[in-house]
Amino acid sequence: MLVACEFSGVVRRAFRDKGHDAWSCDLLPPEDTTDNHILDDAIKAAYQIEWDLMICHPPCTHLAVSGARHFKNKRAEQAEALDFVRRLLDAPIPRIALENPISIISSRIRKPDQIIQPWQFGHGETKATCLWLKNLPKLKPTNIVEGREARVHRMPPGPNRWKERSRTFAGIAEAMADQWGSA
Repeated sequence: MLVACEFSGVVRRAFRDKGHDAWSCDLLPPEDTTDNHILDDAIKAAYQIEWDLMICHPPCTHLAVSGARHFKNKRAEQAEALDFVRRLLDAPIPRIALENPISIISSRIRKPDQIIQPWQFGHGETKATCLWLKNLPKLKPTNIVEGREARVHRMPPGPNRWKERSRTFAGIAEAMADQWGSA
């Protein structure tokens, strides 16, 4: 299985821990020491290698509605980002999940199949995450917790803010591996 646009290895490791031949792919090198990372374009990996499952985390920089105030100045970047999303969703892979925050994907491509929150999977955080699914069931919450805060949303500016905000929560990755690894 392929985890497209992942440098952190969180989802890849969750699937590998369940015994799957999981690979991540990103233009960035992996944060962990692994041989199971393809340092290349995710579209190339999705179309040139045969996979049975792909989970995609396309960059949300030009897609997320949290940056709506900048939309008028980045139409070309948005068009390119939407084309990237379409190509991921159209990849010749039988089962696909694409995740992104609340974004223009919903109005320009299609509505998400599901919106999940980290607090449904053991993390006391709020971060609405949309899932667009192809031949996969909706994720079932595994550990609903209290103490919900918007820590990710309130991260201070900095050079690595985008990296920290883009990480998949381990509880969500584990649910994906448990529920989609045998789907």
